[in-house]
This record gives sequence, structure tokens and C-alpha cells, in this order.
Amino acid sequence: MRKHILTTALAATAALTLAACSGSSDTDTDASASGDAAVELQTLTVGATAVPAGEIIQYVIDSGQAEAAGLDIQVTEFSDYNTPNPALSEGSTDVNLFQHKPFLDLYNEEAGDDLISVGEVYLPPLALYSKTVDALEDLPEGASIALPNDASNESRALLLLQDAGLITVADDASTVADITDNPNGYEFLEIDAASLPAALDDQDAAIVNFSFASAAGLSSDLQLVAEGEDSPYFNILATRAELADDERVAAFYAALTSEETQQWIEETYNGLVVPASVA
Repeated sequence: MRKHILTTALAATAALTLAACSGSSDTDTDASASGDAAVELQTLTVGATAVPAGEIIQYVIDSGQAEAAGLDIQVTEFSDYNTPNPALSEGSTDVNLFQHKPFLDLYNEEAGDDLISVGEVYLPPLALYSKTVDALEDLPEGASIALPNDASNESRALLLLQDAGLITVADDASTVADITDNPNGYEFLEIDAASLPAALDDQDAAIVNFSFASAAGLSSDLQLVAEGEDSPYFNILATRAELADDERVAAFYAALTSEETQQWIEETYNGLVVPASVA
């Protein structure tokens, strides 16, 4: 009899224990489900070139700013400038980051599209570099200056030299043939943009864009003059017109232009990339 009573008591205790465990598991599951719902993220698909756009976006993700804004950022990397806008237009991405406003305007005109700019994010400035002189005023008369020979960047380079007071160019200048005044007799060499960093070993100066300057290890210490904050060539976050008021897009832009991100850009690129100042 005693043995029977003890067995019954043990069975009852085990049943109670199992019930308690079962109740705890259900509660944990409910709490977990509730927690997941509280931090549910909204997906935003982003098209970008690897450097610096992709790196800046990755920082926004790694720093926790994207998650704090309720965003799950999915990045599609592009290796050229021709495919990101069609991908955005077709809906493969929600936004993209790789181009400046003049490039977007030209794309819209040629493609009959209506993509829009959300706002400026960063400037990869075109700059005049030199390994032989330390200041603009030290460029000797007749100095040789290498320029990019593609239409877009050569026009931009000529405007940079004009803004620096070195030359005068005609309206809508696109080549050295459009130089109207060259008081110091500078000699200009038009070459492929990828060859410009190497040209610094043979020329007095060269105008190099960010991509090739960064890859060649050039630093801002070698810059004699660079595009400033009034440049129209800040890279922008672009989207479709239908997403102009999308909260995800606004939250992502805020993270891209936050003080934290601006500081990271300044420290990481050492003057080769200028963050947009957003009021």
C-alpha cells in the first residue's frame, strides 16, 4: 500500500512539473513572438556602386542606424553606371546611390523617365593633384597638366581650373579647344581617366576623380584645388516618383546624412569624399 501511495505521489508531482514547463514554454513563445513583432523591419532594396556608395551604405547597416530606423537594407551592387537607373525604374530596386544630379537629369531626358532626387549624400570631388608642387600658386608657367579625356569629366575639369583662376573657358566647354584664355601658357594633355594617377610621375599636375585617386592611394595632401560644397556634382539618393513620400526612403536618407555618418565619411576617406551638409 505504501509503495502504491508513493508511486501515485511521484506521478502527480511529475505531471505538475510537466504542466509548469509547458506553461513556461508557451509564455516564452508568446513573448518571443511579441518581441519579433515589435522589431519587425521594413525591407528597402538599394542599388549602389561598390565605392564609396556601397561602403557608406554598409556603415549605415553595421552601425545599427538602419535597424534603429526600422529598415532591413538589401543591397544590389552594380559595377557600371548604365544599369542602376533602369533597374530602379523597373522596380528591381527602391532607391539607388551612385550618380550626381546632372547625370540623373541626362538619363531622364534620354530615357524618357521621371526618376527623382531625394537629396545629396556625398561629393567625390574632382581635384587637381601634384607630386612636384605644394600649392596652386607654385605651378610654373608652361606647366603640364593632364586632364580626363571623356566629355563629362573633361568639361568638369575645365570648370575646376576656371574656378581656380587658372584659365577661362567658353560656355558649355567640353575640350581644351574651348579654352579662351590661358595666361600662364599651361600645356594640357588629354588622356584616359584611369591613366591620370600614373601621369603624375611625368606631368606637373593632373586632375583625377575619386575612384582612380582612391585606388592609386592619392591623399588630399596632394590636392592643389578640389571641387567645393557649391559643386553640382554631389552624389544623390534617387528613387521613383511614386516613392517620393515613402517613409522608408526618408528614414534611409536621414541615416545616410546623419552626423554620425558624416563624421565616418570624413574620417574614412580623409578628404577624398565630402559628406553633404544637411540642415
